[in-house]
This record gives sequence, structure tokens and C-alpha cells, in this order.
Amino acid sequence: MATVTVQHGRRRGQARATPEMQYPPDKMNGGPIGMHLPDGTDLRQVTVLSKADWERIQQQLHRKQMEAERMQKIHEEREAIKNRSKEMVKDWGNTIKGQRQRKLEARKIREQKEEEERMQIDLEEARFQAQQRKEAIEKAKTQQYYQTDRVKSFHSALMLTEVLKEREAQLELKKLKEKANEGQDKEWLAKATREYEEGIKTDQAKAANRIKAAKDNASFQLSQVREHMKQNNQDIEQDRLEGEELQKLAIQYHVEKDRLENIRKAEKKQLLDENLQQIANKKTIKQLQNQQEDEEDEECRIFAAAKRKMMKLRAEKEKQIHDEKQKNLEKIREKLAAQMKQKFDDEDERIRNAVREAEEKRAKEEAEKEAKVRQMINAAAEHRNKQCKFCAFQFLSNQMKEAEQKKKEARRQELEDIRIKQAADEIFRRNEEEKVVRRHEEAKHLKDFHSQQANERKQKDVMTREEQLALDKANMELLAMEEQQFQEYANKVIDHCEKGGRNTYALKKAARAGAGGGSGPIFEGKGGIRPSYMVCDKSGKQMPHYVGDTTEEVKDTIYGKAKSKQRLGFVW
Repeated sequence: MATVTVQHGRRRGQARATPEMQYPPDKMNGGPIGMHLPDGTDLRQVTVLSKADWERIQQQLHRKQMEAERMQKIHEEREAIKNRSKEMVKDWGNTIKGQRQRKLEARKIREQKEEEERMQIDLEEARFQAQQRKEAIEKAKTQQYYQTDRVKSFHSALMLTEVLKEREAQLELKKLKEKANEGQDKEWLAKATREYEEGIKTDQAKAANRIKAAKDNASFQLSQVREHMKQNNQDIEQDRLEGEELQKLAIQYHVEKDRLENIRKAEKKQLLDENLQQIANKKTIKQLQNQQEDEEDEECRIFAAAKRKMMKLRAEKEKQIHDEKQKNLEKIREKLAAQMKQKFDDEDERIRNAVREAEEKRAKEEAEKEAKVRQMINAAAEHRNKQCKFCAFQFLSNQMKEAEQKKKEARRQELEDIRIKQAADEIFRRNEEEKVVRRHEEAKHLKDFHSQQANERKQKDVMTREEQLALDKANMELLAMEEQQFQEYANKVIDHCEKGGRNTYALKKAARAGAGGGSGPIFEGKGGIRPSYMVCDKSGKQMPHYVGDTTEEVKDTIYGKAKSKQRLGFVW
């Protein structure tokens, strides 16, 4: 294979000196001295090209790639020019694209303004909706507040106050009417007497009219009764006729039913007879089939027996068919038996001949084999006689070596077993130690886990208690706030009612401190509620709670002038 080498700056055909040329003269690879490179290249097969030729060859080889790069460069330049042109004309207003761009910008500005207007409308709508929700929430809260038991009780007291005010006004109006009507009693009495007499006359006329109407009604009812009786008689006669017709139909029905029953019984009997006949036919067919099967089985057995002992069965069959042919059959049987015996004797003879030939062949083979073995034994004995001494020594040496080798192998196997047992014991000991350590670690982790659980449970109980206390405190504050709101609302209503001249006793009683509606004392520690005390009988009524001046005097005598929350234990 020729090697091409390019030398820059030298004439064509000149070769540069290589390191092989400077080696001492010797023969390399069987060629002339100094004409091969270290890789085995023969310098006589090297062609040296100039730079222009090399470039021309490279251009020929990479022409497509260079053409593709040139076209890519031209395409990139065109794209750059096109982009630069687009950048120059994109802001011009007298072009279709510029006009479209201005329209799009104007549209965008218009949409932004519309979006801002919609956002403003949505904001106003949101504010309106928020105000509506706030008013609805306030209304719901007010209605919910009005639905509480205490406010409903206060409103009931307010209604009672209004009723009392209305009653007082009615009593006042009644007094004024009585005072205004003091001189008109006689006129009213005369007028009442006159109206009473006119009413009596009117009632008498109405009574006469009622009596006349009752008589007319009675006569009409009598005519109706007669008409009804006549209609009933007609209905009874019609029912009688229908009954007779139904009896005839019933008799006819029973006759037809009996006839149908007789026909049905006859059909059933005929069907039963047909079924019995069909069953009998089936039994007969089955018996015939069984008999046929038995005959076929018998024929099969006879055929099988005849196949095994054909002549014997034939003789027996011929004997059963006709006694006269017995003698002929006996002769035939004897003749056949003699033929079979002759055949068997011939077969035995052939077997004996075959056995004898096989024995002779086997004996010949054994004799040849024994001769070969004897020849080999003689050769071995001759060879053993020549090397008897050496063989005996070699045999004993081999036996001793084998015995020694067996002992070493047994000792090595024993040591190997001991080492395996020791390793197994060591592994077992390590496993047991690791189990102990692991159990200890598990117990430690379990202890830590239990401690952590106990701490978490304790912390959870503390947090629950704190949450409960905080909840109770919040409830107390809420109850106090509700009490304050209720008292403010009640005081405003009571002041308004007092200004209107109404009796506010029921309102003050309903607005007293303490929620719950009971008659007992206020529990300050329970949110200021007022409990109820029930009597211990079946009535289940609530006991009253009176605290009078005597009670307060007794408290002052026992506990002093200071205000005390303690009670003597009496509730009445």
C-alpha cells in the first residue's frame, strides 16, 4: 500500500531525512539499510505532494461541505438584510403593517380603558354587595339576637306593658263613655224594648215560615219515601229474576263442568293407558336391547374364546348341535391335536437347534476370549518376572504413599471440620451478642417512646386544660358582653316606656341581671346565670326566690355591713 506524505516548502520528489536514515547500517525487515520507518513503512512507496496539490485534493474531497457552508452563509446574510429591513420599516406609518400596528395599539388602549371601566364597575358592585352582605349579616344578627330566650322574654314583658297600657286606655275610655251616656239610659231602654218587640214579631214570622217549610218538606219526603219503596220493590223483583237466571246459569255451569271433568278424566285415563303402554313398550325394547347386547356380548366372548381355543369350542359346539357328529368331530379333534402336537414338536426342535447354535457360538466366543485373557496373563507374568523386584518395591512405595496421603487427607478434613465448627460457633456467639444488644436497644427505644408518650399525653392534658380555661374565660367575657348589651337595650326600652307613661314593672323584672330565666340567686362563677329551683313533688313547679328586708337585716347581723355572697341556706 502506497503512503502519501505532504512536504511543505520542498520540491516534488524530495524526501526529508527520517530517524531511520540516521541509524547505523543494518538490515530492517529484510530490505535495504535505512529505507523503512519504525512502523514498517517503506520509504520507496511514499509519495510527496506539494501544497497546491494537497489543497486541490482537499477541495475535491470537501466540495459538498464547502458548498453547503457557502449557501448557509449566503442565506444568513439574506436573513440579516431582511431583518434589518424589517427593523427599518416597522415604525413607518404609511405602510399597511404600520397602520395595522396603530389600529392594534388603539384597540389595546381602548380595551384597557374598557377594562378599567369594568374594573371600576366591578369594584363598585363589590362594595355594594359587601354593604348588602353587611346589612344582611347585621339584620340576621339582630333577628338571631331577638330569637334568644332572654330577649324573647323581655319582648313578652314589653308586650305585656303595651297590653297594660292599652287596658288602662280602654278603662279610661269606658269611664268617659259611662260619663257621657248617663242621661241616655231611658232612650236606650225604650229603643231596646221596641227592638225586642220587633224582634219577637220577626221571630214569630220566621217560625211560621219554618213550620210551613217543614210541612212542605215532610210531604216531599213522604213522596220520596214512597218513590224509594217502589224503586226498592222493583230492585228486589229484578234481583229475584237475576237470581233465577244465575241459578240456571249455575246449573248449566255445573253440568258443563261435570261434562268437562268427565272428558278430562277420560283424557287422563287414555293418557295414562298410553303412558303405561309406552312404558311397557320401552321395557320390552329395553329387554330386547339387553338381550341383543347379551347376545352380542356372548358372541364376543364366544369369538374371543374361539380365537384362543377355536378347535375346542368348535368341537363342543358341534357336540351340542348334533350328537351324531360327535364321533366325526372327535376324530377331527384328535387329528388336529396330532397336527398341533407335531407342529409343537417341530417348534421345540427348532428352538432346541437355535439354543444349541447359540450355546455353541457363545462357547466359541468365550473360548476366544479366554485365550486372549490367557495370552495377556502370560505376557503380564513374563513382564512381571522381568521386573519383579522393581515392581514389588514400587507397589509397596505406592501403598505407603497412598496410606500417608489418606492420613493427611483425613487429618486435613478433620481440621477443616473443626475450623468450620469454630467459625460457626463464633458466628452464633456474635449473633447472640448482637441479639442481646439489639434487645437492649429496643427496650431502650421502647422506654424512651413510652416516656415520650407520657410526656406528650401530659402536655396534651395541660394544653387541653388551658384551652378549656381559655374557652371558659372567653365564654365569661362573651356572657358579660351579652349581659352589657342586653342591659343597654333593656334600659333604653324601659326609659322610652317610662317616658310614654307605661307600667314598666314587667320590663324591669324581665331585665334584671342574670340569664337563664330562673328565680334563684345569681351564680357569679358560672357567667352570672340565674338557675331554677324545682319542688320535690310530682308537680315539678319552680320555687320562688324572695330576698326581703328581714333577710338583709339577718345577713347584716351575722356577717356585718359588708356585702356578702353567702346565704343562710333558705330558699322560699
